[in-house]
Amino acid sequence: MKFNIHILTACCTGLLFASCHKDATISISQPVITPSKPITTDTLSGSIQGTMLAGRTYYFEKDITINQGDTVTMESGVKLIALGDGSQQKSPQITVNGSFISLGTKSAPNYITVAEPQRSTDNAFKGIWGGIQCTPVKDDAAGGDLILKWTHIEYAGGPSAVKNGVYGAGDPRYLIYFANMDKNFILEDCWITGSKDDAIRVDGGKISILRNTFELCGEKGGEAFNIKSGTVGDVAYNVVTGAATNGFKVANTGSKTIQTNVNVYNNTMINCGFRQTKENRGGGVNYEALAKGKVFNNLFINCRISLRIVSTADLENITYGHNLYYGNAPTLLNQFNATDGQTAFQATDIHGGIKQNNPLFYGYDVDQFDYTTLGGTVKAPAVTWKQQPLPLLIQGTSNFRIKSASPATGKGFTNFAPLNTTTATGDLAASVMKPGADLGAYQTDGSGNQH
Repeated sequence: MKFNIHILTACCTGLLFASCHKDATISISQPVITPSKPITTDTLSGSIQGTMLAGRTYYFEKDITINQGDTVTMESGVKLIALGDGSQQKSPQITVNGSFISLGTKSAPNYITVAEPQRSTDNAFKGIWGGIQCTPVKDDAAGGDLILKWTHIEYAGGPSAVKNGVYGAGDPRYLIYFANMDKNFILEDCWITGSKDDAIRVDGGKISILRNTFELCGEKGGEAFNIKSGTVGDVAYNVVTGAATNGFKVANTGSKTIQTNVNVYNNTMINCGFRQTKENRGGGVNYEALAKGKVFNNLFINCRISLRIVSTADLENITYGHNLYYGNAPTLLNQFNATDGQTAFQATDIHGGIKQNNPLFYGYDVDQFDYTTLGGTVKAPAVTWKQQPLPLLIQGTSNFRIKSASPATGKGFTNFAPLNTTTATGDLAASVMKPGADLGAYQTDGSGNQH
């Protein structure tokens, strides 16, 4: 991005005063920023580059492509509407061979979605458009960054029209696919809603996935976030509710030379894993296939399986603990640690019997659905999404902040550092948070997830 800014002297002066007197209040008028190559047409097609202007609405009904070396930036308050119907012939995608940047804000978030009449729960798993597909053109060093902040990405996963290196013809696409080994994938304060299969899959790259909300991810299977070989970074302060399989799956599957190393900490996972029919699958966090990392300070609430770390993972380089487990049925308690996994409760974990250690959310009843009604002995059986009440699958008006009396308050492990691998700077940089003193995505001091 290139901006015409002529405030260097003012900025330096402001910094000087701020360093001399910490109590001084400096008022500097905001500069007028001229966007690079403003995109003024409201209908996009073919190769695009430049800046989508704040507050504008744009449309695309055919694939749009960001070429290698080019950048497309969305200013705040932008809506990008895919005009699709979920068929192979009309499920347009955003192909990113360069860099794609969405800079929504808390007060003016961005939307990459479908037409308003299509934004319904009934369409959550229809895959109306093709998603954001970020792939290198020639090799792992090619491609660019994907940086999304305060952005809604919704209702994607339409079938691929042709066979390529990622999908077979007719396969559902991921809402986001990223495979740029040496580049940055930063997802902060975003909403990921409605995916046919995996919502997000990463095949290598530097990642920072913080303070997001994942809802309605996967119709019959699929993870909220599926991490493959060559991926290094942090996944923290996210909420995942009602994922088909796992909230976060971490594996070194693939051909990348860099080992997958991901820290998963301070996340809240609720009602995950119940739509996966494959045996021993489905739950909160899953490490396998030589992946390594840290798993601390998470809330596993009524997940079909909570923590699964199997023998194929890099067990010598995985550490975990300080997690809270809650279940209102025997089958959920049986799978706090997956029966086919290698984990055991740590002394720092919080767990107990049926309905013990309620996390005391401000605005969510963890017992609104009685999982004993599903039956099962060792593990609860799979169900379809239509058999799950909607409040189990979306955040809606629920408030997942914990009360001060929660058993999760003050139980966090803070004696480790985030990997903090991404290299973007300035407004594009990741806002990486250290491990929290409280368990889960929300901190009692008001920090953490802001949704």
